[in-house]
Amino acid sequence: MTDQSICPPMKNKINLKWKQHAITVAGGNGQGQKLNQLSLPWGIFIDEKKNIFIADSTNHRIVEWKYNAKEGQVIAGGNGLGNQMDQLYQPTDMIVDQQNHSIIIADLGNRRVIRWMNQTQQILIDNIDCHNL
Repeated sequence: MTDQSICPPMKNKINLKWKQHAITVAGGNGQGQKLNQLSLPWGIFIDEKKNIFIADSTNHRIVEWKYNAKEGQVIAGGNGLGNQMDQLYQPTDMIVDQQNHSIIIADLGNRRVIRWMNQTQQILIDNIDCHNL
């Protein structure tokens, strides 16, 4: 494209500096099913308390890692791969609604968007390819 008014060139800074000291805040113990492990983590949501919610895709669960926790806790799924209401199949993303204490999940393998509220589930959209919310 030659018209720079439509697509102006980006001005990238060449001398970017990054902090050299990173910390692992979730997982970091190899791939696996334990509560201190993840397996193909996909979507992530961080709330105002710095809790981290992760779509642990091939463990078929949503895991919450409280701030400074050494392991997560399963808050949705975690009942094996499946299409029952209490099961997920490769979840890829989620939105956490803390006022309503609910989670809306993109359940990719089941081709649905499902809401988990306390211990009840509701399919919001069925028969859909949904990776991200």
